[in-house]
Amino acid sequence: MLTIGQLADYAGVTTKAIRHYHERGLLAEPDRDSSGYRRYTARDAIRLVKIRTLTGAGIPLARVEDLLDADADVLAAAIAEIDHDLRERMAQLQRTRDQLAQLHGGDLLFVSADVADYLAELRDIGVSERHIRMEREGWILMHTASPEDAAMWIAEKREFMGNPEFRALCLEHDAAFDWSVDDPRLIALAARTRSWFASYHGRSEAGPVHNPAIARLAAQSQPGASSPAWDRLALLTQG
Repeated sequence: MLTIGQLADYAGVTTKAIRHYHERGLLAEPDRDSSGYRRYTARDAIRLVKIRTLTGAGIPLARVEDLLDADADVLAAAIAEIDHDLRERMAQLQRTRDQLAQLHGGDLLFVSADVADYLAELRDIGVSERHIRMEREGWILMHTASPEDAAMWIAEKREFMGNPEFRALCLEHDAAFDWSVDDPRLIALAARTRSWFASYHGRSEAGPVHNPAIARLAAQSQPGASSPAWDRLALLTQG
């Protein structure tokens, strides 16, 4: 006959665990003897070792009771099912780890590799983080609503970045965010912008967006995405 402490030592568990198994109905709680101690038998020790083995294998306590006295076929089927669930959980954890790893890549977690490269190019030439943030959010919305348009537009943007005049326009447009609405530089910038894009007439940026609602969505969901100077610049550029 064993005390609870001796039983715990024998099975390699804690007395707290044994009491928890009593509460869950997995291990019968024996009556106390005349000295006030609970005495456990060899059968209790065997059952406790089975419980410890099953829980150690990752089987939830809710399933342990059904498997303690199960025959070989039932036990094998249950183990196969639990193994499948574990593999699914492991796969999900790996996907989560992959996403966390992508966080180190910054933009790559939210946008395509082409967009991330484009944003990196903007950063390299000195465009402000404010502008890059607005670009990133716009690309997220565009890719979700119209992947075809997003793919065409980013391909052109990457091509445009190879042109020194386009890079200069990017920097000046970025700076214009904080200009006064009456700043005469807006008129000159609008004229340069119209002139530059005129050479690309008919390409994808001049074509219709497959999902025009995305423009309204972007405007509504990106507070601070424009300024009075940018609003006037847009009107001037339209001519």
